[in-house]
Amino acid sequence: MQETMEKVKRFLCNLIDTMKYQEQILYKKRKRKKLDNLNFSIIASNCVGTIIYHDLNLPFLSPTINLTIEMNDFVRFAENLKWYMEQELVEIKGEKGCPAGMLGDVKIHFVHYDTFEEGVQKWEERKERINWDNLLLIGSERDGCTYETIQRFDKLPYKNKLILTHVRYPEISSAYCIGGFEEKEELGMVLNYKERFFRRRYLDDFDYVSFLNAAVKKP
Repeated sequence: MQETMEKVKRFLCNLIDTMKYQEQILYKKRKRKKLDNLNFSIIASNCVGTIIYHDLNLPFLSPTINLTIEMNDFVRFAENLKWYMEQELVEIKGEKGCPAGMLGDVKIHFVHYDTFEEGVQKWEERKERINWDNLLLIGSERDGCTYETIQRFDKLPYKNKLILTHVRYPEISSAYCIGGFEEKEELGMVLNYKERFFRRRYLDDFDYVSFLNAAVKKP
């Protein structure tokens, strides 16, 4: 009897997992169907941009894929983006257990690459794909991000920019608060899944499809 109950429990758990997986696939398909902007380049400070491309099943038209740039460096990088894209990546000793390099005075952590050479290869390939006429910037209030950094980000000369924050900053037009981190000192891992029945990341609280679509509707 006990063995039968265990089999039933395993069956139900597998069934629920399958339901959650299939629902998430349909959820992503609904997002993709609503997307009008199909040829954009997201320059992001971390893997938020990577996940957006992945969820929408779109090619990576950006070099900032599977890597992290701390926010103070990221703002400096964005302030002179074309110049930095012309600089050579120089290998340095990584501090986060992953390969790292300097792009001028900007440090890049290749968090999802096995070697520095692999990270550089992908960087060089993808920077050639940048659509400079359809550029979006996404930052995150973490990795040393101060209020002054957020202010500098807000002043960047890009129409389509957004910084994800852990609390509301109504005076910052480009800030978008992700709920659940208000008691923290900075924004948490928005790519983690929330504790709920269907699989949703904290990032899913942000309607990034509308953000992307708005970029092609602006004059």
